[in-house]
Amino acid sequence: MTKLVSWNVNGIRAVHNKGFFKPFLDKMKPDIVCLQETKAMQGQAEIDISGYEEYWNSATKKGYSGTAIFTKIKPLSVILGIPEDILKKYDMSNDPYGDPNGEGRVLAAEFKDYYVATVYTPNSKDDLSRIPLRYKLWDPAFLEYMKRLESKKPVIFCGDLNVAHTEDDLANPKPNEGKKGFTDEEREGIDEMIAEGFVDTFRKFKEGKGFYTWWSHFAASRERNVGWRIDYFFVSKKLEKHVKAANIHPDIFGSDHCPISLELDI
Repeated sequence: MTKLVSWNVNGIRAVHNKGFFKPFLDKMKPDIVCLQETKAMQGQAEIDISGYEEYWNSATKKGYSGTAIFTKIKPLSVILGIPEDILKKYDMSNDPYGDPNGEGRVLAAEFKDYYVATVYTPNSKDDLSRIPLRYKLWDPAFLEYMKRLESKKPVIFCGDLNVAHTEDDLANPKPNEGKKGFTDEEREGIDEMIAEGFVDTFRKFKEGKGFYTWWSHFAASRERNVGWRIDYFFVSKKLEKHVKAANIHPDIFGSDHCPISLELDI
């Protein structure tokens, strides 16, 4: 059995300094840990992660974005970012926020039976200024990259996709229609992933509302479970039969997101 965990830590140094990161590892005992929004370069966070190899894709801007993979299973290869030929195809040069690869948003590791990719999808911003990037550039480019990896072996990708897919994936869908994280364009990105054969693993086991991975800091949202499910584990269709569990862990604190986990019988 292999256990994978994904967590948007919203700053790995802060999570560690608050005393949450080591207990998280001790409790969950994952084989592979996928992190988003690390906001650090490798070596900036002195964390006791004995037994894990660590791989980082940090943003060029200090204290911003970034992804990392900690793994007990030695990868065959590690790939930073989305391949340049795919980025050029979708031409993200006009994005006012800069080069997506410079933001350290994607990190993939190749293992014997599959690829694992961790992703921190760009936020569309309150004014929706990044919707064109999301809809016409980022989402299709990322999906094309996952399909390219899948042409070699099955894929597991996970992380903060910054969108609630359906009305069941957020506590208050009606007042949030058309706002960042719940626009038609962003939700269509998940539709396309599913249309291409990727499986939303959590929904294999649980239906309905009440299962969230992110909560606002305002109005005691987490205590009242007024949240959003915006963190996901997707797998290639070929891996679906190997998925034995997919869970959300709201009892683990340290970030405005909680970890999610995936268990495979390989």
